Amino acid sequence: MDVKEYLLRIGIETPEKPSLEFLTELQNRHLLSIPFEDLDIPDRDKILLIPEKIYNKIIHSNRGGFCYELNGLFYRLLIQLGFNVDMLSARVYNHERGDLGPEFDHMTLLVHLEKDYLVDVGFGDSFRIPMKFPGGGVKDISGQYKIFSIDENEFDLMRKEKDEWKLQYKFNVIPRNFSDFEGMCEFQQTFPDSIFRSRMICTIATPSGRITLSNSGLTITENGKKLKAEVKNETEFYKLLSKYFRIELL
Repeated sequence: MDVKEYLLRIGIETPEKPSLEFLTELQNRHLLSIPFEDLDIPDRDKILLIPEKIYNKIIHSNRGGFCYELNGLFYRLLIQLGFNVDMLSARVYNHERGDLGPEFDHMTLLVHLEKDYLVDVGFGDSFRIPMKFPGGGVKDISGQYKIFSIDENEFDLMRKEKDEWKLQYKFNVIPRNFSDFEGMCEFQQTFPDSIFRSRMICTIATPSGRITLSNSGLTITENGKKLKAEVKNETEFYKLLSKYFRIELL
């Protein structure tokens, strides 16, 4: 992996020594530069947890990815920059069904500096700067977030919505290997009821909000105000994908 090439993809010219300030810049710039997207699922190209394949897709082909790709690649970048990082397993809470996904449903990262920080560039609309761990919280343009301790090994990431804290995902602090997520990566792509098989989505943070494109609609959020438009057909979807994300799939 070419660190300089990766950094240029996210708009950073010069590597710095590990620090909270540099980590904050890395996470924020990553979210502003590389989208969360599941455009390869289910039929375009099987997602495999092969670092070189993911690197070529995201860095050389100007693509994004879903959590295992984005956080998995970001983990490698942080390690090569000299950070001390653990991969963690998380279970995403489905608010429609009212239940948690299985272990390894999501990958998140814990970075060890003078203090520990939760970092995530693979959850779509979520916190944009490192969150002090345990018990930390952040408030940014995407919302207000806080980590709640359940016991010494288990924690909840919560987001405040209309004065109510709502669970985003539950995670534990057991360090994992990239290969530990292979089974769930396969499951997310092949299980008939997987959300990733039911729609196409591409979403990226902007300085003032977020742009989200699905095969049913386009939503542009700026300073809390949402502009929505229907996507009429597949041709229009690919045109919007090119216009807003510079991704060419046809």
